[in-house]
Amino acid sequence: MSEAFDRDYTLAELLPERVLESVGPALARLLDADLAVLDAAGNALWGRAPETAARAPLALELEPIGWLAAAVPAESLRAAAALLRQLFLARVRYLMAGSLHKESVAADYAALLEKHAALEASEARYKLLAEELEQRVAAQVELLDTRARQLYQAEKLASVGQLAAGVAHEINNPIGFVRSNISALGRYFDKWRGLKERIGAAAWTELDMDFVLDDCADIVKESLAGIDRVARIVADLKGFSNVDRPDEEFVDLNVNLEEVSGVVRSQLPAGIELKLDLHELPRILCLPGHLNQVLFNVMRNAVQAVQDAGRGGTVTVSSRGDGAGIAIAVADNGVGMAAEQAARVFEPFYTTRIVGQGTGLGMTVAKDIVQAHDGRITISSVPGAGTTVTIFLPT
Repeated sequence: MSEAFDRDYTLAELLPERVLESVGPALARLLDADLAVLDAAGNALWGRAPETAARAPLALELEPIGWLAAAVPAESLRAAAALLRQLFLARVRYLMAGSLHKESVAADYAALLEKHAALEASEARYKLLAEELEQRVAAQVELLDTRARQLYQAEKLASVGQLAAGVAHEINNPIGFVRSNISALGRYFDKWRGLKERIGAAAWTELDMDFVLDDCADIVKESLAGIDRVARIVADLKGFSNVDRPDEEFVDLNVNLEEVSGVVRSQLPAGIELKLDLHELPRILCLPGHLNQVLFNVMRNAVQAVQDAGRGGTVTVSSRGDGAGIAIAVADNGVGMAAEQAARVFEPFYTTRIVGQGTGLGMTVAKDIVQAHDGRITISSVPGAGTTVTIFLPT
């Protein structure tokens, strides 16, 4: 049996607004009165009638589905209601006939719907699979991009490490000879003091040999101090490059901080101080050379920020450790930066420096390396007051 035969219709369905807009005014003219067509609940579907207006039921299968209200004689009102009833009965017959026709030409409509639903479900599954595949491809592309940058950085670090190792080797050998020779020269100067009696006091005094030998001793002492400083810088550079440690290992990052700060200190402009505030840290598994690159990039940026302020200042490097991991902070009292600049610091090729003074890759590389160690790096800055970069690495 067609659904059209079983269902209950509302008056609004049988007398749509477009029909009432046409029929209503005509009935009002026939009755010569204002009228209203109401639904079963008494809500007006069309028109308006006085509150004292009489009502005639609009029934379908003996059940009222609405009312016709007008202040007219009962016979006139019933006649108008009968006219409306004929209209919506015709509408009912039309709906039933249409439903029967639909069933007659589409007896297998349910089967078609079922097939259609199956096709839609299949399409939805394929769409979901396509979206998942697209997401996986995007994730793989991003991963490949990250790995490519990390590989590039690793290769660059390896090159730097090899260069540092070569420089260290080439410098260490002559430095060793120079130090040995100057030390020997100092000992010879000490022996020359014994010549005073042989030369004679007058000639010794005339040549001012006491001053010459004292000055030579100072020169030797200062030269040895300079050679030792060069040796320390070379050692720090070798430790910074970690050329002998290309694989992951457990390290105390305070040692790395001291090595990198030694390299940075050798390049400090006048008026800028680099301070260390290091606390005991748990050892972590990492690529030391890569993390040294991060620390160097961050410290170098801090020094540049203080230098740009033009008033001297301090870069403070601190370390803290707890059960969750290690926090390293590099704080400066340099020029600082606005929030919109700080938000872009880790973008590739973004730099706050003038053209030619920065590649804009230092902090991007730092972020990639830290994230490769499952860590995170953040930045906070106040214009004119300074910047703090914090690196967190899990243990």
